[in-house]
Amino acid sequence: MQLILLQDVEKVGLRGEVVDVARGYARNFLLPRKLAEPATAGRVAELQKRSEQRARQEAGTFEQAREVAGVLERAELRFEVKAGPTGSLFGSVTPTDIADEIWRVAKVRVDRRKIGLGEPIKKIGRYEVPVELFTDVTVDVKTLVVPEGGELPPEEQAPVAE
Repeated sequence: MQLILLQDVEKVGLRGEVVDVARGYARNFLLPRKLAEPATAGRVAELQKRSEQRARQEAGTFEQAREVAGVLERAELRFEVKAGPTGSLFGSVTPTDIADEIWRVAKVRVDRRKIGLGEPIKKIGRYEVPVELFTDVTVDVKTLVVPEGGELPPEEQAPVAE
């Protein structure tokens, strides 16, 4: 019996797939639990149309993400923060701060959870912060953390922070 899965079912298939299962399994398990529905010709055609539409939309979104990545590659974020004489910050620079600064500098909205900063930045220095814009589109944003009223030493003298 052919069914369209409404949810992922282990060892059967993923949501939206047309699968062939035994009549008893369909009648006693999948249909009563609303995990699947009968695969009529109309529903299968509608499913194909929807998947084609989704593929076109994802391609457009991927191209937009590539354009935004180009803008962010050229952007440089600068944080002037209070720091001690050893370069330790009084506080830290968090993914939320970085997302806000990206908006201020480049007018691009980025979800703070997509910013690949393992731990908050707690020392002055130059950083490359990875930002995931879309699936397979990640860009490293140049970030400078400088002491208030001060400057960073030239790049060849300062070790690059990781």
